[in-house]
Amino acid sequence: MAEIFSLTAALGLLGVSALLTALAAAIGLPMPIQLLVFTVTSVAGLVVIRPLALRNIRQPQLKRFGIDALVGKSAYVVREVTGREGLVRIGGEEWSARAYDETVVIPEGATVDVIEIEGATALVYPRE
Repeated sequence: MAEIFSLTAALGLLGVSALLTALAAAIGLPMPIQLLVFTVTSVAGLVVIRPLALRNIRQPQLKRFGIDALVGKSAYVVREVTGREGLVRIGGEEWSARAYDETVVIPEGATVDVIEIEGATALVYPRE
């Protein structure tokens, strides 16, 4: 249970080492050999397996692509944007747009941030 909260991948490996030591005791190996089994499997697990496990746990965040990549980008207002219509240029492409806040009117030439993409329409908010 503690391994779930710590995410260090150490306690589980020590548990496996203890299990292997218990198996060595069950087959009747003497105490010094049991100690050697625990030591070797613990060190091997912590030195070899733990770094591999941590590398897989800490994967970099996946890159966004498609319309998801447009959210958070800045855009240039080509035609006045209101709560109902407008036109913006995002990275060289023109998109139909609406103001994220329907009460705001964004004039032509303003810079806005893309808050959300709804179908083929960018919901934008003026940059302050």
